[in-house]
Amino acid sequence: MAGSILGTRVRRVEDADLVTGASTFVGNLQLNGLLHAAFVRSPLAHGHIRSIDTSEAAASPGVVAVYTAADLSLPPHHGLMVVHPKVPRPPLAVDRVRFVGELVAVVVAESPAAAVDAVELVDVDYEPITAVVDAEEALAPDAELQFPELGTNLVIGNRTATAQDPLAGADVVVRARMVNQRVAVVPMEGNAIAVEPAGHNEHDEHDLVIHVSTQMPHGFQEMVAKEFELPQERVRVISPHVGGGFGGKAGLIAEHTAVIGAARALGRPVAWVETRSENLQGMHGRGQVGYYELGLTDAGRIIGLRARVVGDAGAWAGFGGALPIHMTALMVPGVYDVPVVSYGAASAVTNTAPMGAFRGAGRPEAAAHLERMMDIAADELHIDPVELRRRNFIDPNAFPVTTPMGATYDSGDYDLPLREVLRLADCDKLREEQAIRRESGDPVQLGIGVSVYVEVTAPGGGSEYGSVTVHDDGTATVSSGTSAHGQGHATAFSMLVSDALGIPMEKITYVQSDTAVVPRGGGTGGSRSLQLGGSAVASAAADVRDRARRHAATLLEAAVDDIVLTEEGTFGVAGVPNGASVTWIDVAGAARDAGETLAAGLDVEQEGSTFPFGAHVSVVEVDTETGHVRPLRHIAVDDCGRVLNPLLVEGQQHGGLAQGIAQALYEEVVFDADGQPMTGTLADYAMPSAMDLVDFETASTMTPTPLNALGAKGIGESATIGSTPAVQNAVVDAVSHLGVRHIDLPCTPQRVWRAVQDALAGTLPELWRDPPAVFDDLPVRGGVDNSAGI
Repeated sequence: MAGSILGTRVRRVEDADLVTGASTFVGNLQLNGLLHAAFVRSPLAHGHIRSIDTSEAAASPGVVAVYTAADLSLPPHHGLMVVHPKVPRPPLAVDRVRFVGELVAVVVAESPAAAVDAVELVDVDYEPITAVVDAEEALAPDAELQFPELGTNLVIGNRTATAQDPLAGADVVVRARMVNQRVAVVPMEGNAIAVEPAGHNEHDEHDLVIHVSTQMPHGFQEMVAKEFELPQERVRVISPHVGGGFGGKAGLIAEHTAVIGAARALGRPVAWVETRSENLQGMHGRGQVGYYELGLTDAGRIIGLRARVVGDAGAWAGFGGALPIHMTALMVPGVYDVPVVSYGAASAVTNTAPMGAFRGAGRPEAAAHLERMMDIAADELHIDPVELRRRNFIDPNAFPVTTPMGATYDSGDYDLPLREVLRLADCDKLREEQAIRRESGDPVQLGIGVSVYVEVTAPGGGSEYGSVTVHDDGTATVSSGTSAHGQGHATAFSMLVSDALGIPMEKITYVQSDTAVVPRGGGTGGSRSLQLGGSAVASAAADVRDRARRHAATLLEAAVDDIVLTEEGTFGVAGVPNGASVTWIDVAGAARDAGETLAAGLDVEQEGSTFPFGAHVSVVEVDTETGHVRPLRHIAVDDCGRVLNPLLVEGQQHGGLAQGIAQALYEEVVFDADGQPMTGTLADYAMPSAMDLVDFETASTMTPTPLNALGAKGIGESATIGSTPAVQNAVVDAVSHLGVRHIDLPCTPQRVWRAVQDALAGTLPELWRDPPAVFDDLPVRGGVDNSAGI
């Protein structure tokens, strides 16, 4: 065959449909007899429901039904994870509401407008209860309880059992309390679902056909079947094009459950498409406060780390509340050789929207906290921040390495991307310009920030399904159990098939996200798709190639071992360059005559996680008179193992950088003291546009993993993880000569200006305060089954 297509810049094959509007999303499905749902949502963050009067809404024109929890028999909602099984969430509120936006009733009408109008006619009598919107305050002994039957707002937490004090023997101990703020996910398309009940579609015999914007169709199928006590094979889930997910669409939400229940009760299809304000108020991630103590020698060697993390689970103990316990805990030592780690995490319920995953899901929080600690330590020890990092990197010859938190890093050389990013940034020249500005007293100062990170992808490893079929006309179809929502799966998987079979990419079709067509799959999350789904597709393609060679051998009257794929993508005999050859059409015909299809569908296992890594440099200007921060440059060098398509990798880097920089400088979900969302629209929530960002400078180093045949690790979340601390470090660096040592995220003009003013006045607040006392009583990791909560 000709040279491999793998590793080359192949343009995305899926974009034509997306940019021309030919794509189908849930919101533009045309189903016969489709009804539309809208929700009555709580205007209070915390309150008792005294009564609900739906009579006027039910009599409104176009309204088919109005359901409350008393009217519609719905199973308890478990979502993506049950953080505390003693408080399962009812999809529609029963006697109490716990956050602004909680579902109280669902209106089903003939049109979206009729449903929305009728929502205003539902009369709900609430009795307000004191709201608790801050996770640290929720852990206080006198805090208002979200679930009085629990006797605490702590819903999950544990700590490591370390016989050795992690700070014993340290010459210097640096301490800081750091905030990783709650942010909104903001996918281009919000949540959306359309449910066809049994008997509606004469061409489909499933009990439920669900069209839904989700990252994990098969996982969604399994959750629906479990909640509604249906055989899994009787539920069909179809995900058409999905307008972004970023972790926020990785499960079943209460609205899904209510719409499914309404469709089954009415025997008619029902759809719900989330509004932008609904999405902004309900799809959140991050939300941690870290108390970190880092012990070092005078020479800058890390002795140990003690970290205690408070997580905001939101109302109903959402999936995000488990992240401090699991993913943040796993990655807390980062890229450094930390001999002793003591870690504790405690997540509390608050009167805010339930927390979920957002790009990186626990790993950005760990990296942001640790990389700030490294800069604080460098300042304390008067050691260059880059040099301090290098003194503590894990030895590249030591891999695989098992960290004190139990993560087994597969491969790595953390100085490799650092050397490259420093070269690309020309940091020596930047420092010269910074010195000139400082000496001249320029009100606009220059800041240079560095971060080095490692993250986990395909957490825990596992398996994925892939299939390849070559048709009679020589075209091919490829499918996988992963599910694209913008990443470029159709391009990547078609490249693998084209490389293995010599079939041009324009003759390859990608099929995904229909549980009736793709038999199984783990979906998309944790940057798992290429390393698992791609490996499965590559294996299936190899299987098809082997089958095809056997048929080609029969046609060419040669030994199977002598059959090769030629540069033209045909089958010939090795050593006979001008001899007879057969095409894929010939081979497919021979297979058909033999009663065989040229197809393979199989699962590939991966033993364990992979751990991508990288280094970022951020350059910013800070106006010390106003606090305004202007990004000048961002250079990212990320290592995701073997690169299949540099164009796809760059796309993931750019997207991750936009979100990571946005968290560092702009985005924050804010509630007032009563739990009212203050950032419920894009007029209030500071999501940047392209005008607010810079031209990203990206590159890759390649350190293959031994865990899969492709040598690939994930890239989808890496840039988000590396960028936020680099930018935060740059902002602090710009004003560090004035005495500023830390600025919490996001580094807004107000926060930066306040820090400068406090530094000039000598009134800077302390970096440290004692963490909540709850950490002293947490159970030991492994000592109890925390799947049941505390």
